[in-house]
Amino acid sequence: MRRNHQSTLIARTLAAAAVIAVAVGCSPQSSKAADAGAPATPGSPQPASSAPASSSPSASTDDKPAGSPAPTGSATTAAKPAPKVLMSNGAKGDQVKELHARLAQIGWFDDTPTGTYGAATTTAVKGFQGRRGLADTGTTDSVTWDRLVAMTTKPTAEELAGQTVNKPAAKLDPRCMTGRVMCISKTSRTLSWVVNGKVQSTMDVRFGSQYTPTREGVFKVFEKSRNHVSTIYHTAMPYAMFFSGGQAVHYSSDFAARGYNGASHGCVNVRDKGKIAALFDAVHIGDKVVVYW
Repeated sequence: MRRNHQSTLIARTLAAAAVIAVAVGCSPQSSKAADAGAPATPGSPQPASSAPASSSPSASTDDKPAGSPAPTGSATTAAKPAPKVLMSNGAKGDQVKELHARLAQIGWFDDTPTGTYGAATTTAVKGFQGRRGLADTGTTDSVTWDRLVAMTTKPTAEELAGQTVNKPAAKLDPRCMTGRVMCISKTSRTLSWVVNGKVQSTMDVRFGSQYTPTREGVFKVFEKSRNHVSTIYHTAMPYAMFFSGGQAVHYSSDFAARGYNGASHGCVNVRDKGKIAALFDAVHIGDKVVVYW
């Protein structure tokens, strides 16, 4: 009986131990216990972890090798340094004079190079920058200067003295190479009268402002008026050659007086009265007009 009783006690003890072992294995661990690798105290309530237990490296969904630092998300792309400012309002010297001469070559400066960086220079630089997608600050930085140098030639002594302007020849649009065409480049601000691919004459032109832009594309001259007066603005438009609605190529006394400090209402202004008069006599109704960048 005693032996049976002892056997019974042993069996009950083993069963109780098994129950305790199962209870310990199923109960959640606190984060501290899990981090330390220590088992939780049996029977004591434990806070549930807010995150799943760490998995082994083989179970990771990250395809980076074990030990690679995980991205923190706090890294930022290093800001590109601003270009160096070479000249700005108030600057004086030979480089400013060269700036004036180079801007004059592409129609952005319409005065004698003075060597002083003033309001007119700031306006000219700003316009040049805006047309080429650069930050239109009005100051000449290294990026602006490099772009200007690439588009122009080194000014001669005559150019620096304001005695002449050597404009680079406008690159003719392919659509200007056949027939009789007024080929108008917004890049060089010039109008070339082209017959069968050969340039007959070239003249400075001015366009509409951003609010009244000159249309681009291929058109035909549909009306000529030697002594035209605008019915909208009541201003003289001598030697007008209409090519798109109310837009025409014509002489502008304002352009002749103020240069590029002004703008048209969409027309193509010419300031050389002798050249536009000769062009008016040469152009026929139906001749092509190409306006392009």
